Amino acid sequence: MSADSAWVAIAKEGEIDNDAMKAVTVGDKRLLLVNAGGRLYLVDEMCTHEDYSLALGCIKDKRIKCSLHGSYFDLETGTALDEPASDPIGTYPVKIESGQIWARAD
Repeated sequence: MSADSAWVAIAKEGEIDNDAMKAVTVGDKRLLLVNAGGRLYLVDEMCTHEDYSLALGCIKDKRIKCSLHGSYFDLETGTALDEPASDPIGTYPVKIESGQIWARAD
């Protein structure tokens, strides 16, 4: 198993409140750990439209909004749901184990 495919602890279980997010780095990737409705998602931090941090946006249902131009992205699939963004953001697996939230960004 390469280092890129290893699980990395990124937060403690229960650390991220509902409808909140936390910026994390896994390997060389800047990501956001998002709690949307009690479910955890891990996505690219930057909007694909203008390379703007999604951490400055908001969470609504299973979507995250870029505050620069208003594009929404599906947290589960990464799909851009609104213009002007058209390219998806990356999504990555997360798991909770031994009181920690673990991520893999391969």
